[in-house]
Amino acid sequence: MEALAPGTKLGIEQGERMASWSPDAPCSCDCFVSVPPASAIPAVIFAKNSDRPRDEVQEVVFVPAGAHAPGSWLQCTYIEVEQVAKTHAVILSRPSWLWGAEMGANEHGVCIGNEAVWTKEPVGEGEALLGMDLLRLALERSSSAQEAVHVITGLLERYGQGGSCREDPTPFCYHNTFLLADRTEAWVLETAGRLWAAQRIQEGARNISNQLSIGTDISAEHPALRAHAQAQGWWDGRGPFDFAQVFSLTQQPVRMEAAKARFRAGRELLQQLQGGITAEAMMGILRDQQTGICMDSGGFRTTASMVSVLPRDPSRPCVHFLTATPDPSRCGPGWGPRRSVRGRVREGRGRPPSLHLRPLRSVFKPFIFGAGAAQAPQVLSPTFGAQDPVRTAPRFQTRVDRQHALYRGHQEALGLMEREQDLGQQLRQKQRDLEQEGLEAVRGLLAGAPPPQELGGLFQAFVERESQAYV
Repeated sequence: MEALAPGTKLGIEQGERMASWSPDAPCSCDCFVSVPPASAIPAVIFAKNSDRPRDEVQEVVFVPAGAHAPGSWLQCTYIEVEQVAKTHAVILSRPSWLWGAEMGANEHGVCIGNEAVWTKEPVGEGEALLGMDLLRLALERSSSAQEAVHVITGLLERYGQGGSCREDPTPFCYHNTFLLADRTEAWVLETAGRLWAAQRIQEGARNISNQLSIGTDISAEHPALRAHAQAQGWWDGRGPFDFAQVFSLTQQPVRMEAAKARFRAGRELLQQLQGGITAEAMMGILRDQQTGICMDSGGFRTTASMVSVLPRDPSRPCVHFLTATPDPSRCGPGWGPRRSVRGRVREGRGRPPSLHLRPLRSVFKPFIFGAGAAQAPQVLSPTFGAQDPVRTAPRFQTRVDRQHALYRGHQEALGLMEREQDLGQQLRQKQRDLEQEGLEAVRGLLAGAPPPQELGGLFQAFVERESQAYV
């Protein structure tokens, strides 16, 4: 495909076509953060739903800290980048065919989630770093959210972003926005090609949903951002510089209009919970189907979810809840009407009384960095080496089975729950009890109670118990 000058009319039209090449293109992802005093406890709380192709498997990968030889290079999904001397330990929730991650955290309490976005800057098909690669690289190389912003923008400037973000022979490409958090604050980073703007969040709640959302409140930006916008005729250079208004597509694709509705709904849910936001409340938001935040539409659904609690007190551990399985919703066929978090919030602040009594489909399991932390084999997908469709040329001409053991057991159990009511009730009770046990254990830890076991082995223990429940 012939290269197009950024910002030309043809380039903008190409971006619009790339954004709507398929009616089944992903149309959803949502990230949330609560910074005190919005949180019910002295902690930053981060959450994300990863909405991807329905049959895509998401694995949870633990990567220990590492030291690397000078001059070494690192293979990401499509390209190599220069490696750094030391990398931090990370826990990642990622589509199992790629190197990066949809969301994750590191040992220093930094959490990041990303979203697809389309802007006036054209999206090319050339292979570079995926937004998911940038996310993992930032987690491995940063000890704060602000440092992670610097890492991503530096890599973006050097290597660019691009390449297909879906395991399919038809390319699907986009640019990225990021929500980054640590124990003290959060940042929103939004990109358009190599250009970017960032907003610092030091209190309150914030969400992002597949659209540019930074207006005039810009805390940091690419040095050429405004000059480029003015040169393209998108900004007159005199009035207020509203990043979202200047760089958003003039004619939004249908799914980006839908993202606006999700963004507004997510913001409303956060506002209703102001001052009472907990991990369980964030899980409730991620489980909301009425707003589309928990997605199940056509060829796409919520394939994995994550909620993290990052205490202000450095003596308290950061806790990261991950599902490793799709669809965290609490209602299914035969379990009564679906109600949104909006309705439940009015029952009480932070932890609605009825929430923990309702059936669920995926279990949030706690992970804590510490002694004994290791890879849980039940949530690690098989590998295919040089024969992997992502490694052969041309890419993605064949399909392989990437289901990990927990995913396979979970999907079989869901089918059984639908067919056999009594057994389904028993399984759902086990799921509910397991998640509540994890939440209670974490509440105790954050209150200063002694840990029930070696903290690093907590996630593995919960994964094993969930796996056994499905046998």
